[in-house]
Amino acid sequence: MTRQNHTAVARFPYLRQDFAASLVVFLVALPLCVGVAVASGVPAELGLVTGIVGGLVTGLMRGSSLQVSGPAAGMSVLVYEAVKEFGLPVLGAIVLAAGLLQVGMGLLRMGRYFRAISVSVVEGMLAGIGLVLIAGQLYPALAAKAPGSGLGKIAGLPGAFWDALGDTRALVSLALCAGTIAVLLLWKHVPAKVRTVPGPVAAVGLATVAAFALGLPVATVEVRGLSGSVQPPPLGTFGELADAGVLGTVVAFTLIASAESLFSAAAVDRLHSGPRTRYDQELLAQGVGNTVCGLLGALPMTAVIVRSAANVQAGARTKASRVLHGVWLLLFAALLPGVLAYLPIPALAGILIHSGAKLVPVRPLAALWREHRGEALVLSVTAVAIVAVSMFEGVLIGLALSVVKAAWEASCIELKVVDSGTGPVDARLSGNATFLRLPKLLDSLESLPQDRPVRLDLSGLHHLDHACRTSLENWAERHSAVGTEPVRMTKVA
Repeated sequence: MTRQNHTAVARFPYLRQDFAASLVVFLVALPLCVGVAVASGVPAELGLVTGIVGGLVTGLMRGSSLQVSGPAAGMSVLVYEAVKEFGLPVLGAIVLAAGLLQVGMGLLRMGRYFRAISVSVVEGMLAGIGLVLIAGQLYPALAAKAPGSGLGKIAGLPGAFWDALGDTRALVSLALCAGTIAVLLLWKHVPAKVRTVPGPVAAVGLATVAAFALGLPVATVEVRGLSGSVQPPPLGTFGELADAGVLGTVVAFTLIASAESLFSAAAVDRLHSGPRTRYDQELLAQGVGNTVCGLLGALPMTAVIVRSAANVQAGARTKASRVLHGVWLLLFAALLPGVLAYLPIPALAGILIHSGAKLVPVRPLAALWREHRGEALVLSVTAVAIVAVSMFEGVLIGLALSVVKAAWEASCIELKVVDSGTGPVDARLSGNATFLRLPKLLDSLESLPQDRPVRLDLSGLHHLDHACRTSLENWAERHSAVGTEPVRMTKVA
C-alpha cells in the first residue's frame, strides 16, 4: 500500500462503508425527491435540488452524523397549500424566512426545547399529514384532480372511485399505483440478493418498464430542466412576508420542519451506537439548508427518517455517506434529467401513499388507548384537526389540548374528612389546588355539615392558585355565616 493510500485510510477510515451506503441512500432518495415535488405541485427538479442541498450543505454540518435531509412527504401537504394560495415565487421567500428562523433558534440553543413537545402531538401531526397525503395521492392514482381541502379530498374519494369505474385510463392508472404499492409491501420477502436494490427503486422501476413496454395511457413527470426550474425568489416577493397568511405559513414551516427533524434525530440515535445528536447544532444545520433552499426557490427540507434509516442499515459510519448521496443526486440532475420524463405519476403516487400510511400509527394508537387514553385523545384530535382545518391550526389545537391535559393531571387534589359525629369536622387538602378541580372541591366542601365547626388544613397543598384561594375564603365566609363557629384554616406550608 502506498503512502498516499495510508494517508487516505487514516483520514477516511470508513470510506468504503460510507461510499456503499451513499449509493443506497441515493437510490432511496431519488424517487422520493421526485414524488414529493410532484405531490407539492412544483417542478420535479426542485425536489432534487432540495435533496442535493440536504446532502452537500446540511450533510457537511455538525449535528446528527447519520441523519439524511431532503424534501419530506410530511411537508408536501403544507407546501401544496402554500403554492396554491401564494404562488411558486413566494415559496422561496417562505422557505428562506423559515430557514433564517431555524438558524436563529439554533444559535439561541432552542433545539433542545423541541424535545419538550408532547410526543402525542407530533405523532398526531404526522398522522394527520399521512391521512391527507394518502387521500390527496389517490386522485393522481385515479387520473383525477384533487380537491383543495383535506376534508374535501376525503369526502370526494367515493365519487372519484365511482367515476373511475367507467374510465379505462383511470383504471389503468389505479392498477399501476396498486402494483407499485404491492411491490413495496412484498419487497421484504424477496431473496436477500435481490433486496440489494431498494424497494422504492424497484417499485418505480418496474412500473416505468411496464408503462413503457405496454404503452399504458398514464401521466408521466413533466421535465423542465434545472435551469428552467431553479428560480430564486424575486425581491418583490419578500414584501409578501408582511401578510398574515404568509407569516403564519412561515411559522408553520419552521415549527413542523424543526420538530420533524429533531424527532427524526432521536429515532435515528436509537438505530446506532455512534455519536449522539447535538440538537442545537442540528437545528442550525437544518436552518442553513433551508436558507439555501429558499435562495434557490426549492422545497423546504427536513430530516427524513426513511432515508436516515436506510443510511444506518446500509452500514454508514460517518457523515461522508450523506454528503456523497448529495453528489450522486447532483450528477443525476445534471447528466440524466430526461430520465424523469419516463416516471409514471401513478407510481410516484403509490410511493407517497405507502409513505403516508407509515405516518398513521394504527397499532400504536390502539396500545396507547389501552394504557394512556389522554395521550391517545391528544393524538387523535390533532390528526382530525389537521384534516378538518389545516396543518398550522391543527398543531396549535393539539398543543393546546396537551397543555390542558398536563394541567389537569398536575392539578391532582385529595380531600380527607374526619367526622366523629360530634364536635368539629376535620378536613385536610393535599396535592395541587387549581381552578380545574374547583367545581368538585366546592361540591365536597359544601356537603359538610352546616351546623358544625370545620377545621380546614391546607398544609398538605403543594400549590394553591388564586382562584382556589378566593373560592375557599368565600366558602368559609358562607359556612360561618349560618351561626356556627368560624371556619379555621391552616395556611399552606
